[in-house]
Amino acid sequence: MKPFNSPSSQSKNSSRHIGMGSVDFWEEIPNGITGTTAKGKFKFTVYQAGMIRVQASRYEEFESNPYSVIKSPENTFFQVFESDGILSLTTEKVTLKVNLETFSLAFYSSSGELLNADDSLGTAWIGTEVTCYKQVQKDEKFIGLGEKTGNLNRFGNAYTNWNTDYFAYGTGDDPLYMSIPFYLGIHQQGAYGIFLDNTHKTVFNFGASNNRFIYFSAEDGDLDYYFFHEDSVAKIISSYTELTGKMEMPPKWALGFQQCRYSYYPDKEVTTLANTFRDKDMPADVIYLDIHHMEAYKVFTFDGEKFPDAKSMISALKKKGFRVVVIMDPGIKTQKGYLPYEEGLEKDLFVKYPDGQIYEGQVWPGWCAFPDFTKEETRSWWGEKMKFYTDAGVDGFWTDMNEPASWGQFTPNLIEFEFEGNTTSHRQARNIYGMQMARSAQEGSLLQNKSERPFVLTRAGFSGIQRYAAAWTGDNVASEEHMMAGIRLVNSLGLSGVSFAGYDVGGFAGEASKSLFARWMSIATFSALFRAHSMINSNDAEPWAFGEEVEEISRNYMKLRYRMLPTIYSSFFQSTQTGLPISSSLAINYPNDASIYQSAFQNQYFFCDRFLIVPVESYTQITKAYLPEGQWFYFYSDDVFSGSKVHYVDTPLNYLPVYVKAGSIFAMQSDISHTSESNDGVLRIHLYQGAQGSSYQHYEDDGISFEHKSGKYLKRDFTYDPDSNQLVVSECTGKFNSDYSKIKVYLHGFDSPQVMINDSPIKLEVEDYAFLGKLTEFDPLPENDHPFLEIKDLPYFELDFNNKASIIQFS
Repeated sequence: MKPFNSPSSQSKNSSRHIGMGSVDFWEEIPNGITGTTAKGKFKFTVYQAGMIRVQASRYEEFESNPYSVIKSPENTFFQVFESDGILSLTTEKVTLKVNLETFSLAFYSSSGELLNADDSLGTAWIGTEVTCYKQVQKDEKFIGLGEKTGNLNRFGNAYTNWNTDYFAYGTGDDPLYMSIPFYLGIHQQGAYGIFLDNTHKTVFNFGASNNRFIYFSAEDGDLDYYFFHEDSVAKIISSYTELTGKMEMPPKWALGFQQCRYSYYPDKEVTTLANTFRDKDMPADVIYLDIHHMEAYKVFTFDGEKFPDAKSMISALKKKGFRVVVIMDPGIKTQKGYLPYEEGLEKDLFVKYPDGQIYEGQVWPGWCAFPDFTKEETRSWWGEKMKFYTDAGVDGFWTDMNEPASWGQFTPNLIEFEFEGNTTSHRQARNIYGMQMARSAQEGSLLQNKSERPFVLTRAGFSGIQRYAAAWTGDNVASEEHMMAGIRLVNSLGLSGVSFAGYDVGGFAGEASKSLFARWMSIATFSALFRAHSMINSNDAEPWAFGEEVEEISRNYMKLRYRMLPTIYSSFFQSTQTGLPISSSLAINYPNDASIYQSAFQNQYFFCDRFLIVPVESYTQITKAYLPEGQWFYFYSDDVFSGSKVHYVDTPLNYLPVYVKAGSIFAMQSDISHTSESNDGVLRIHLYQGAQGSSYQHYEDDGISFEHKSGKYLKRDFTYDPDSNQLVVSECTGKFNSDYSKIKVYLHGFDSPQVMINDSPIKLEVEDYAFLGKLTEFDPLPENDHPFLEIKDLPYFELDFNNKASIIQFS
């Protein structure tokens, strides 16, 4: 690709800042504007009224990332005009103004408020590195950027996107395993989002080491970013996921408890593990097989001594309600006679040096070749090889070490990748390698089992990874600080389009204390991915391994998780439609509330849009909770608290602080041992009285197939309107027959109401209700008594779960 300008026009000193220069030509095109400057070319493309793509290059052709964006520009009305040295492009929602002298850009809302503007330095190059310098608006906050440690508000810090295998990373370390170059800016004039669609190593500096600007840069390639503006943070995130994709509905079993260890072996230990969950009445759905299931750590093998009959073992586990997930690392041992290696050589599927020699790096099996997942033939081949696992009954796939990782942690930049027909180096391909491996695993799972939804869990990824896999935050540490940092990592992933995410409960490296594990289990109950994991040569770390008290606390929260599955599953469905997270930072709903950014409260988050979770360290006996505007019910007792203020709350180990906003609705079911076990047929609706109403859409399907895409689902809306004092239950839509035959409605905060269903009075019953069971008093000393919270005389009524609409009137 030739430079846009001749060599004589370029600075001889490539280490100096070279700006775009003044605009010397522009023209309107069907979806925007294109033009040239003294030093380069540019293009503005209107994708939607609130989404504009900005491209700037020094080359004759623009460069594009073929992996992240799945959306094409819509036919959107816009106007272009030039006046007084300013070129303007205006849509219904955004105006982009370009200073023709400096090529500095500014974005305005439809009401004329400045949202985002370039510094006068604008867009520039230093050598191959391209940078866009931006002004900071008054009191502006920056959030998102995916899997990044640090504070919710990124201002004052800089971050690098370069997928990195980082064992036992510190709670402030960067970069980590996944790169998502999308952030949101928030200030009084509005909110916006920026996605830098460049897969090279990038840097986002939100005001570190200077007081003039923020910037984002890429070490090579074009400046290629998308600017988003909507009237809420939630809509901006939805717009970003419309561009890069939303997750598909996972299998319901993936929402249950998942148990992992490095590693469970031999087969008898795996069987004992499964039996212990059932014997101890601790619900669980998934058991993982880490690298010791393989022969000499070679992918697509089972160790014949440790697992002599893996198929029979997995079949027996399925009869107990367990699904098996296996680890898949990308490294293919360079061993003659090892079929995957021989096939990869024959089919030319491996990453190579420029002279054609196969690149080898050392990983678990020894010296390995690495499949080039940026090549369609490689992805197809990998999917075909997965038949080895699916024939044995494996249902899920865990793609690890896919940054890609190798001993020495310094992959040579000159190695080459096919990159969909545009051969490139490691510099451009590294950040998307893990995403393409996850894609291969998903496509392979679908190839081998076309009737069931895939489950893929990945460590590495890039923007758009949510289309292919769930994510976890890698090799964390068994510490209080890591527990809290993991919450922020997951919340930040949610701000960046990755809804299905979690962390290793209990910590992977090191050993959790009894109290730490108990607290971590309670927090992770309110996480999209509920997975425990621990390292080799550490103590047992299953939920029963920390003594009787922790076992009971864990059981209580595991059972709560399974009773909450109707709400969780419905929230997953909503996320497939909106792209919004299951675990969501308070910045989504309360972006201009300064309190939520304070270090004391930045870990708080919403789960399923209904539960306000207040994470707290295990050693803390009392903590401060900030409740945003409105009224709030303490989940376990129905005590009512006013919002927009700080409250002190007791935090005994068996009660994680959780609040429900007044006016909310959520659904629960009876206890079950695993997701394929039948419930008792009663859908329990919890309605909280409040000045503001809400709506809960209940969603069901078979939890495993793709028939929901052809209409075999059930949707039903429960809408609470406090003005009319009604709960409206809509007709059911869809072709799926509900798992429920009855609805039991619990009324929280209602003062002795009279209830009528479709104008017919109904008698209320009452019961003492506890969301968590009472702990056994193992120690008879009174100072060791555990608190037990229940809601006395909670009123409820029942009605049939039929397809007809109902109007429930309170008076």
